[in-house]
Amino acid sequence: MFPHDVIPAGPVVLRPLAPTDAEAIVRACSDPEIVHFLPLIPVPYTRDDALEYMERCREEWQTGGAPFAIADAVTGEWLGNIGLMARPRGGIEIGYLVAPWARGRGVATAATAALSAWGFGHGVARVELFANVENLASQRVALAAGFRHEGVRRGAEEQRDGTRHDLVGFARLRGDSGERVAPFLPEFPGGSLTDGVVRLRRLTAADTADYLALQNVPDVVKHSVPPEPPTFEEAEERCRTAGANWLAGRGAEVAILDAETGAFAGDIQLSGVIPPLGQAMTGYSVRPEFRGRGFASRAVDLLVGWAFEYTPLARIIAGTSPGNVASQRVLERAGFTREALLRGMLPGPGGTRLDDLQWSRLRDDARR
Repeated sequence: MFPHDVIPAGPVVLRPLAPTDAEAIVRACSDPEIVHFLPLIPVPYTRDDALEYMERCREEWQTGGAPFAIADAVTGEWLGNIGLMARPRGGIEIGYLVAPWARGRGVATAATAALSAWGFGHGVARVELFANVENLASQRVALAAGFRHEGVRRGAEEQRDGTRHDLVGFARLRGDSGERVAPFLPEFPGGSLTDGVVRLRRLTAADTADYLALQNVPDVVKHSVPPEPPTFEEAEERCRTAGANWLAGRGAEVAILDAETGAFAGDIQLSGVIPPLGQAMTGYSVRPEFRGRGFASRAVDLLVGWAFEYTPLARIIAGTSPGNVASQRVLERAGFTREALLRGMLPGPGGTRLDDLQWSRLRDDARR
């Protein structure tokens, strides 16, 4: 069993829960975001629920857990809960909840880092952390607290509506430095990129309908790999997991917007990221009503410019069908150079194979 310590954690302190915390816990657990990402908490959440939670915490201390309140280091005000939980498979998992009024102050990161270090000092070898695939704030906390991304547990968490969502897994070992893990692909500065005509931002679940409609445009289907449209479920999955994939460094799924109206004009990706080579691939599609206005070239130039300025990538490649002259002109305007024709590179309809015309733009090209 762990000792009942009080743990300093920078701007906060981790201390035992007290009956006087109940009202604050009730207020916090009425927050829509907490309700959404913690499907097991009762709705509505009452004082009795808070007191029952505290009783379970007292029991956890006897079964290998270590639950704490996160409190302001000066005033002692309750700001959240955090704890180490023993799991049947023998591992230790960390979980936390931060009140809405305490967010944006580094509270969760400070508490997670401090409690993990405290656990390592009491014999723990590995601490695991799981976050809902759409809970990007929690995933950022994990990285900032020195946890490394390990993978995705598919359908691991049941939601209130009976559906099951993926959980993104992170872990920190006793021998890890605990320093912040910097994402290979940082987020756009300020959340978006714009040149005044187009605006790029991360694809989200709210884009599903627009994204699916775009992927069903006949000429978009024709030049897709493979050349068939996604199902609704596939489109929803791609949009819903875009943020988690971005943080994991697997790729950037980006919506192209009309900068003036905010309308969804298309999508662009940075995919096939190979960190040791410093290489990634881009691809794009634009809705028919927005074509002929340079949206695709502008989007490619913005995305590639961001990649060369904010990531270690040194080479961005793209592929086009030999007959897709419009897409080739997009790449030429965006500073790409034609490299080679790869025969039978791509899967086509009916088991056929299609040629792929390869293009590239290098970091040095951008400097020139």
